[in-house]
Amino acid sequence: AVKEGPAGVPSSEATAGRAEEEETAAPGRCLSLLPWDRFSAWLHCVCVVGFDLELGQAVEVIYPQHSKLTDKEKTSICYLSFPDSNSGCLGDTQFCFRFRQSSSRRLSLHCMLDQLDRDLPVSLKKDSAYYYGYVYFRQVRDKTLKRGYFQKSLVLISKLPYIHLFHTVLRHIAPEYFVKNEPFLEAVCSDVDHWPPPVPGKTLNLPIMGIIMKVRIPTCHDKPGTTHIVQFTHEVDTQISIALPTVHEVDLFRCFCPVFFHIQMLWELVLLGEPVVVMAPSPSESSDTVLALVSCISPLKYCSDFRPYFTIHDSEFKEYTTRTQAPPSVILGVTNPFFAKTLQHWPHIVRIGEIKLPGEVPKQVKVKKLKNLKTLDSKPGVYTSYKPYLNRDEEIIKQLQKGVQQKRPAEAQSVILRRYFLELTQSFIIPLERYVASLMPLQKSISPWKSPPQLRQFSQEDFMKTLEKAGPQLTSGLKGDWIGLYRHFLKSPNFNGWFRTRRKEMTQKLEALHLEALCNEDLLFWSQKHTEVETVDLVLKLKNKLFQADREHLPMKPDTMEKLQMHIDTIILALPDDLQDILLKTGTT
Repeated sequence: AVKEGPAGVPSSEATAGRAEEEETAAPGRCLSLLPWDRFSAWLHCVCVVGFDLELGQAVEVIYPQHSKLTDKEKTSICYLSFPDSNSGCLGDTQFCFRFRQSSSRRLSLHCMLDQLDRDLPVSLKKDSAYYYGYVYFRQVRDKTLKRGYFQKSLVLISKLPYIHLFHTVLRHIAPEYFVKNEPFLEAVCSDVDHWPPPVPGKTLNLPIMGIIMKVRIPTCHDKPGTTHIVQFTHEVDTQISIALPTVHEVDLFRCFCPVFFHIQMLWELVLLGEPVVVMAPSPSESSDTVLALVSCISPLKYCSDFRPYFTIHDSEFKEYTTRTQAPPSVILGVTNPFFAKTLQHWPHIVRIGEIKLPGEVPKQVKVKKLKNLKTLDSKPGVYTSYKPYLNRDEEIIKQLQKGVQQKRPAEAQSVILRRYFLELTQSFIIPLERYVASLMPLQKSISPWKSPPQLRQFSQEDFMKTLEKAGPQLTSGLKGDWIGLYRHFLKSPNFNGWFRTRRKEMTQKLEALHLEALCNEDLLFWSQKHTEVETVDLVLKLKNKLFQADREHLPMKPDTMEKLQMHIDTIILALPDDLQDILLKTGTT
């Protein structure tokens, strides 16, 4: 048991020994920006992967040169930066991959980036265990080379899931890099090192090799479904400004076009964290489709693993293809026909052909049984035995079909589809939000002299009882087995991730309310009625509370921290001089 003091917090003895650990994480103690700090706020490094007749794929260049990658990470980048040999991608190809960071090395981000991450929407927060790779691959005939082809990839490695931004950067710099080589790459990295930090909610000007991109990083305070379009402006006559409407979104309609009639079923599969394989003809189609699937449950965060492009050389290949256990909760994007055989035991397979926006209404493709999935000649479609919980929404299908007939721009079709997914997800999550909010203790139960009260336990059955009067029927006209869908969801990684986040937010709110209650007490009067030992213990605990509130960015009223600091200072000044000196020098414990 942890000993409690008068402020309802663990005593100074119980919290001793953490000072050194917390010292390094304190938000208020950031160092000033050092060379390459701005670069590392956006990118981990830039790699060039080429093909060698003897070595195969090899990392030829890593920039900046001090960037560290383990051998395992380099191997992953090598294989994931080249389209599969069966893809036959001639010309230029762009795609994205995601790979596990080696556990042998822990990434240390400076505190400024940690603070920025707090203000991002949950779906855009960095995952410390993974990197993204953004690829621009060129394959052209070249008779001067033994292999007969020039094959090379320029790859941006980043923690940030800003797909649209980094693909745009690559479209601008890669063709020029293939002509000018390393000095050009050095200049590119120098430009990125002059970019302002990726502050959520701010419109940023990002200069890159003669152009200026205008972008806005989303914030957790944005209204879901709104896009803050950055207005196009000319910075100076000699420069072109590119205004990006989004840093992270993919073209939803283009991606879902091949499986047009099954978007609602796919939404359910992603929501429930079901294992899904996307089989595509190229890494571009594979990665775009996987990223579209992951984003379709926004603003919910997809909490399982996903690999926009996955190869047989991946270190997790055996883990994902074994038949000795059920497939894990993951969305895999693959192009090698070999996967049709090795993953045919997976429960849900989405096979897509070339992604093109047809001028005619897409033909309805029925859901096929998995036994119909042959190794090579399978037609595009969804192969699954899954029976959706909800009835299909015919209205969205008709609306998008009409858009195709009327030649509505693809961007407008994507907006319609994104709004549809958003409304469907919100209808599903609002009853859960409402129930979880009811687990919060009443504010009157918060006492400054006791620890903050605990949240009540989540009860599945109690939640289910709320659905009769306050279920999704209040905001959605869709019929079906909503109860069954909720029961399945409550067992999924997406529910665990969502509830963990909500519980943390509410616990922090309780901590903030507890601090505000302390501020309203006459702590000096309390200290005068107690011994010096008890008073010193109170001061140490209050200092620790302040430190934690600052570090965790607790949701408090603006003046609470100042008030509490004034209380601390007043109590210290009332103590003998020798104790004053000690307490003024003492940080947190």
